[in-house]
Amino acid sequence: MALLHYAPPVNPYLDIVYRDDDILVLDKPSGLLTVPGKAVEHQDSLQLRVQRVFPTASIVHRLDMATSGILVMALNKAAHRHLSRQFETRQTSKTYFARIFGQPEETSGTVDLPLICDWPNRPKQMVDHQRGKPSQTHWQVVETGPSWTLVKLTPVTGRSHQLRVHMLSLGHPILGDRLYAHADALKMAERLQLHAQRLQFNHPQTGQHMDFTTSCPFA
Repeated sequence: MALLHYAPPVNPYLDIVYRDDDILVLDKPSGLLTVPGKAVEHQDSLQLRVQRVFPTASIVHRLDMATSGILVMALNKAAHRHLSRQFETRQTSKTYFARIFGQPEETSGTVDLPLICDWPNRPKQMVDHQRGKPSQTHWQVVETGPSWTLVKLTPVTGRSHQLRVHMLSLGHPILGDRLYAHADALKMAERLQLHAQRLQFNHPQTGQHMDFTTSCPFA
């Protein structure tokens, strides 16, 4: 599935939350790719922008183009190995906020549904109980509007599009989601209403517990 017209935001060009000799923590805007796409017109990305200033920086994890929020990059190979291991072994903690369509009957819950790539419609993902990879998301209602609900999402696993598909599976797609939302949910927001609000991990050099937050642009 090709990208629609790609016009990533440039103000600010980079939003650096924290930096030391080993790590770089950034607030990625919605509409900017984390890594370059294959096409020439999709080269502008968070990775490319960072590496122009910090050539040794490398990607440890990603956020979808339409998702905004906290992301950490490594500034050397040792830091990259250490951080990658933390993500792989689920030693990190991530908190997202999303505005979803409608109002769930419950105020909290857990979605436990296996996911796999919907290959004919890639990059879309889908629930598949036979071949899918285990995927869990905890959710909790934060605020209720007339036709939407603000929820806090805590993913246990980190599958591609996990939060988007899990909310869709509840019958409450995330507003502004061009891949998964129905027409009513899509027209209620100009951007995907999903934001990586908090990221916690251990510093790769000192072992210190690091805890970063950023304000949610739509909450």
